[in-house]
Amino acid sequence: MSKPASNARDEWREGWALVLACFFGFSFFSVTTASAGVFMQPIASEFGWSRTLVSSGVSIGSVMTALLSPFFGIFLDRYGSRRLALPGLVITAFAMAGIGLANGSPTQWLALWIFYAAISIAVKTTVWTAAVSGVFSHSRGLALGFTLSGVAAAQIVSPPLSYWLIEQYGWRMAYACLGFGWGSVTLLLSWLFLYDAHDRRRAAAAQRQGAVPVEPALPGITVAQAWRSVPLWMIAASTFLMMLLSLGLQVHQVPILTGAGMARSSAAWLVGLFGVTGIIGKLVTGWLMDRYRANWIGGLTLSLNGLAFLMLTDAVRTPALIVVAIALNGYAAGCKLQICTLLTSRFAGMRNFGKIYGVMTGIVALGSGLGPMVAGQVFDRTGSYGAFLIAGAIGCVICGWLIAILPPCPEWGAPDWSAQDGTAEETIRQPV
Repeated sequence: MSKPASNARDEWREGWALVLACFFGFSFFSVTTASAGVFMQPIASEFGWSRTLVSSGVSIGSVMTALLSPFFGIFLDRYGSRRLALPGLVITAFAMAGIGLANGSPTQWLALWIFYAAISIAVKTTVWTAAVSGVFSHSRGLALGFTLSGVAAAQIVSPPLSYWLIEQYGWRMAYACLGFGWGSVTLLLSWLFLYDAHDRRRAAAAQRQGAVPVEPALPGITVAQAWRSVPLWMIAASTFLMMLLSLGLQVHQVPILTGAGMARSSAAWLVGLFGVTGIIGKLVTGWLMDRYRANWIGGLTLSLNGLAFLMLTDAVRTPALIVVAIALNGYAAGCKLQICTLLTSRFAGMRNFGKIYGVMTGIVALGSGLGPMVAGQVFDRTGSYGAFLIAGAIGCVICGWLIAILPPCPEWGAPDWSAQDGTAEETIRQPV
């Protein structure tokens, strides 16, 4: 572990187990969002709540994540992913199970989700992407594609699994099973395989007798430079709007499909298609972004998602187009976080990635939190999702345009961990 991998094959030989652990990490924290649509009806029926109130659990939690993520990035840059993720996984499993303690009080419902959001920040996006981005350089797009496929895996498995658990044991026990079951597997893999650039620095220093570990000089820009970076702000704006639209559609997918006359059980299984095509989209997009102009590939992918919104509107919706829309939405929307992560790491580098991407994660969470509430409000006020779907079609094109017009991004060289003073030597290649 003393020298960086010289090519993509070496990176995968060294880091495949890390990607596996981070894949499960992404899937675990995505369970609550991916299964929210399945829980919506039984919870609303038991307590007599509106869909806006039920979906606000995810929304308020995401807003809390938006507030805490920038501060969490400071700890991530200092302590690394492993030291934060391991205890975070244990506590998050209990917090997820605790959602099943809801007694019908709206205040308690929001408090449970706020607590879950505050705790789960330790296992959210930045932890896993920082670990992978710090180890992979030549094949970072594909590695992030595999890592973020954990979200799609949760979207494939959790809706039908949650439906079965709810039917067999009730929605309260379903939350407990998802929290402790999924969380245990993720904890084991993270204990065995999770490490990051900080762990690499310590290992390199330990190999040199008498070396004193110091913080590595990872390549990248300062926080002040990041605040003045127009490309980073364009990435942030595109990501915020895309998260708002896509999460609003994702959380309300089951109600949208049942409103079109589809059985609830069939809708839960069809939503699984969203996850399958999401995995395909992440891998294909990651491979393409490693080989071609990343922002052009990302912009085209995000723009295509507008077709999915359009196909679900009453004017053009047919059974066949519903299937195509779910598949297309999974493919395109599944890449949104991957595009944001890769472009952020390319423009910002890894020097202050935790802090910079912590702010980006906060923006992601804010959009994710508002999306389900906006979609719910549209339905509660108009009795349909039509206006939201039309706005989504237009918004996706805007998101893609913001990414496509980005300037060429610099590609930061991998740090040399064999430096004699225990620090990492950085190199910068010209924009690609």
